[in-house]
Amino acid sequence: MTRPLPRFPAGFEWGVGASAYQTEGALDADGRGRSTWDVFCEHPGRIADGSTPATSAGFYDRYPEDIALVRDLGADVYRFSIAWPRILPTGSGEVNAKGLDFYDRVVDEMLAAGLKPAPTLYHWDTPLPIEEAGGWMNRDTALRFGEYAAVVAERLADRAAYWIPLNEPVVLSLLGYAIGGYAPGQELLFESLPTVHHQLLAHGLSVQAIRAAGGRSIGTANPHAPTWPGSDSPEDLAAAAFSADLTDWIWGDPILLGRYPEGYAEGMPGPVAEDLEVISTPLDFYGVNYYSPQRVAAPTGEPSLIQEHEIPAEMPFRAVEVDGPKTGLGGEINPDGLREILLTLTERYGESLPPLIVTENGTSQPGTEEPGPDGRIHDDGRIDYLDAHVRAVHQAIEEGADVRGYWVWSPTDNFEWTYGFTQRFGLVHIDYDTLVRTPKDSYSWYQQLIGAQRDQL
Repeated sequence: MTRPLPRFPAGFEWGVGASAYQTEGALDADGRGRSTWDVFCEHPGRIADGSTPATSAGFYDRYPEDIALVRDLGADVYRFSIAWPRILPTGSGEVNAKGLDFYDRVVDEMLAAGLKPAPTLYHWDTPLPIEEAGGWMNRDTALRFGEYAAVVAERLADRAAYWIPLNEPVVLSLLGYAIGGYAPGQELLFESLPTVHHQLLAHGLSVQAIRAAGGRSIGTANPHAPTWPGSDSPEDLAAAAFSADLTDWIWGDPILLGRYPEGYAEGMPGPVAEDLEVISTPLDFYGVNYYSPQRVAAPTGEPSLIQEHEIPAEMPFRAVEVDGPKTGLGGEINPDGLREILLTLTERYGESLPPLIVTENGTSQPGTEEPGPDGRIHDDGRIDYLDAHVRAVHQAIEEGADVRGYWVWSPTDNFEWTYGFTQRFGLVHIDYDTLVRTPKDSYSWYQQLIGAQRDQL
């Protein structure tokens, strides 16, 4: 490790997180249906290196090995996602028993390893028939998702330790439906707002379904980051406020306060008031995914880029880049942004905020991700990034944020969406030709960090 970390509170839990589509492979195995990402990836030029998730990290066949690696870390929690098309190949109707059986085995393997399973029900892999019927623009998708949640919860509620209904719905709305950078590749701009409301409704319906099945510790995994204006000009301040509403508060306010930020409810499909009662069903924790802060300024009439994704000129804000250290995806490395957003959430929501968990934090560091002459992967940049962000979490706790856990993204390298295999986030290296696993230096660092915290108790 770099420097000894301060002691975290008793009961603080350390974990890792990954998603089905990025790790499982086996896209045609055991009755799995087609998803929007299957189709999206088949279009030439959409995946940076032309790679395919057909095998990916091979988790579907190698899950015992990956679970053992996380066990040996000393981690408490293994967050994973369940592929909706594996459970309901058409998105609704007949249940695929082999799909449920697979996740049943995964959960049992985690429990046998002393890990707390934390399933995420949706990480953007919409069943293709659901998308063809309108996808998240269609209210019916939220209803079908609630039914799907009930099926999974009925099987796993007796053993899952945490539940996350939807991962980062803002990403699906913004990149998937507004600007077309991710599946399903639509470019609807503000006409995509119904996808916000329908995902929030799906969240609320699934919370209720999980709770009805006896599920416990239900929360979120919403990406939150401070939005800093490019300057103190009124125009930049207004652009930053708008951006924060669109990426942070349009998601957090309905879930935690039962209302939209001013001006948004009018643009949502109804019945909004009735739906908000479902959306704001109480949670046991609030998950925060954090990678980088946002810096925005007033529009100039030209498009801008956020981590290679084009923000159209029509948007009422533009992305601003600053000099300094960057992640592999081009995001600003600024751990104080994590401290700030944890405190901002604490202040904004007060008693309405359940305990916080950092459900994702990590980085890719191209150039330091392959074995060296000694056979080891010396990913010092990742260690520095994680160390600084863990310290930021501790500082936020000292300043009043009730944070109960920190989960690194991710245990192994995986298929990084449109970046393919060009970006690696794992604590464990995957040779994509052989699927051999090799722990990186960051794996040893995290293992030592967790062990040192245990020794202090």
